[in-house]
Amino acid sequence: MIAEFSQVLNWSDCVVRAFAWHPHTDKFAVALLDDSIKIYNPKSAITPTLKHRLQRNVAAVQWKPLCASALAVACQNCLLVWNVDPCSLSTRPSSSCAQVLSHPGHSPVTSIAWSPSGSLLVSASPLDTSMTVWDVAAESCVPLQRVGGGGVTFLSWSPDGSHILASTPSALFRVWETRMWTCERWPCIKGRCQSGCWSPDGSRLLFTVQGEMVIYPSMSAQHKLDTVNLLHKAVVVADLSETTFNSPDGDIIVGGEIQSLSWDPRGERLAVLLKANRPAIIAVFKTRANPVFELLPCGFVQGELGAEPRLLQFHPNFQHGALLTVVSDTIQINTIIEFFVVKVPVVILYVEYR
Repeated sequence: MIAEFSQVLNWSDCVVRAFAWHPHTDKFAVALLDDSIKIYNPKSAITPTLKHRLQRNVAAVQWKPLCASALAVACQNCLLVWNVDPCSLSTRPSSSCAQVLSHPGHSPVTSIAWSPSGSLLVSASPLDTSMTVWDVAAESCVPLQRVGGGGVTFLSWSPDGSHILASTPSALFRVWETRMWTCERWPCIKGRCQSGCWSPDGSRLLFTVQGEMVIYPSMSAQHKLDTVNLLHKAVVVADLSETTFNSPDGDIIVGGEIQSLSWDPRGERLAVLLKANRPAIIAVFKTRANPVFELLPCGFVQGELGAEPRLLQFHPNFQHGALLTVVSDTIQINTIIEFFVVKVPVVILYVEYR
């Protein structure tokens, strides 16, 4: 079930189960196949390893915003919130550093999202019809339940904190507003919402539907959304159906069903992981959210020979352009750095972490 709804391609056999950059520094967390989590920091020779008896089937990890040390972990039967002191010299923090959060019927946890202020944490389970909102400090939660759709499979909190995308196992998803905690129900035509991401200012949402090869847009999240009409009119911003390109080495076929999306914090690049290719490939688009939305093809990224990309994420605090991190099934974590000079990409640099 976790593999079915994970944003990681072929989660069940992937060496890296989850990945998260810290929102304010260059350190990142990597959850591995053995359910351990390693914290890497280029400024430190120490690599803490997090292990806990309840840390099983890790589906997602996410650092708390505006905090140096708190890491939330989505597990089989609970949530763990680790407090990893960045000044500690320990390579194996004690399990007492992990706060355990659980709620009856809320498992397995497949997706989590911190509010941009770090005051609240939301979690989702495909077997629980409620999206659960946690006050971590008080260890209390409020389940937000709506009828229809089954459980909740994927969450994405908008950067401005005003809305949350909540996908379900069926052909509908919801967008919650976080002031009064009301929601709008958005039906799909063919399948469930597979992935989604917000523009940096939170005004626009891009989403994909399982089994389809296109990216749908929302209107401004500040206005009433009419996704029923949007989908029936087949309005799309990108069509990624299979296309053949000629090359010196022969024909290359790219395109297919979309696994996940990632929008860089500057709002200038969108990365799309396509799972139909063998191996999978990443499409990159040049974007602009305001005053007029634009999305233009920029190119494709393919990993090293024999390495298949499984998940992707933009660095949240890179100041010189867009830094895309691609995790492959060979436990390589490659960063693709695209520098902008007068809005023109001038170089792509590959850096490998092991």
